[in-house]
Amino acid sequence: MESVARMEDLLGVLRVKVIRGINLAVRDHHSSDPYVILKWGKQKLKTGVVKKSVNPEWNEELTLCVLDPSHPIHLSVYDKDILGRDDKMGNADIDVMPFIQAVRMGLQNLPESVIVKNIIPSRTNSLAEESKIHFRDGKLVQDIALRLRDVESGEIELQLNWVDLPPTQLHERRHHHHHMGHHG
Repeated sequence: MESVARMEDLLGVLRVKVIRGINLAVRDHHSSDPYVILKWGKQKLKTGVVKKSVNPEWNEELTLCVLDPSHPIHLSVYDKDILGRDDKMGNADIDVMPFIQAVRMGLQNLPESVIVKNIIPSRTNSLAEESKIHFRDGKLVQDIALRLRDVESGEIELQLNWVDLPPTQLHERRHHHHHMGHHG
């Protein structure tokens, strides 16, 4: 039987903002209709399709439950095809550990100019440039530019941000509903 994720196992919620693609591969005549899929364990989310663009702007927030942060989030880009299979346009892994570690430091709102962590591109990560973890509007965020693999060109810009789940609040909310006489 499949194990069901219990509330206690949930470390929090990660919002992945898929901002844009840069210089993506051409898969249809002169362009592509790209979309992004994020896979993390059993979770699978996708963005909408941007028509005829190799520099698409998605600006879409995808929300993932954080259960096992030691595994990277797998990102793949596809070209939407009306007929036949969608063509691959590269992939990359998002290592979320540095961000989770930064979240666990429990820092309070620091000025935006203060870099909590700076991750350098290496052979083992998919970073196209240095990735900075810092506060923006009171929230801890990580700006990421990924270089896509298995494809002739393309980068994806993302932003991670963390959504806290205070356990006390969940408990109170459940209690509150019970009072209102709701069932289920």
